[in-house]
Amino acid sequence: MILAQRLTFRPAVLSDYYDNTFQWTQETIMQAPVMQALLKDGALAGEWALDPGTSCVRLTSKVYGLIPVNGVFREISGNGSVSPDGEASGALPIAAASIDTKNTRRDAHLRSADFFDSGNHPDITFTADRIRPSGQGAAVTGMLTVRGRTRPLSFDAAASVHGDGEIRLDAEVRVNRADFGLTWNWLGMVSMTSTLAVHATFTRR
Repeated sequence: MILAQRLTFRPAVLSDYYDNTFQWTQETIMQAPVMQALLKDGALAGEWALDPGTSCVRLTSKVYGLIPVNGVFREISGNGSVSPDGEASGALPIAAASIDTKNTRRDAHLRSADFFDSGNHPDITFTADRIRPSGQGAAVTGMLTVRGRTRPLSFDAAASVHGDGEIRLDAEVRVNRADFGLTWNWLGMVSMTSTLAVHATFTRR
């Protein structure tokens, strides 16, 4: 079996969320040839569900191009499907109103019509049309919907398979919020580009 080592983030203990900090842990991951073999022989075939207790979606933006502002979406769900012939797809809905930056006033503004407009658009959703082995993980292709606008999104994710009951995906994705109509930017203080960091754990249904 071909194995590789990587460093990936996982949420720290609950108290660390209040400082928007994360711990880093070393894991063993499978490179593309091994994952390809598992997909082809049907070992991963079936329906998968996101485990929200061990998964995390983090949002990072910068103020004045220097000061990072970190937030965590507290409500996420998801599902995935792997066909017997190895085709994989899935969806990751995120409750927009669950954004938590540890600043009540800022969180209310992010939920407002200036940004996510969560009252009218409660979910941020990524739908993965195709997930295929690539490099030391997976190449993911799909569509991201924010505030009712849908745009194509492709990225690479680190992937690990644990026994036959758990799949983990880790990725960092840069998104231009203007593509989704989130253009509020008083005096140019907030960067138009944000980073979504995703740690998703899927278990068999």
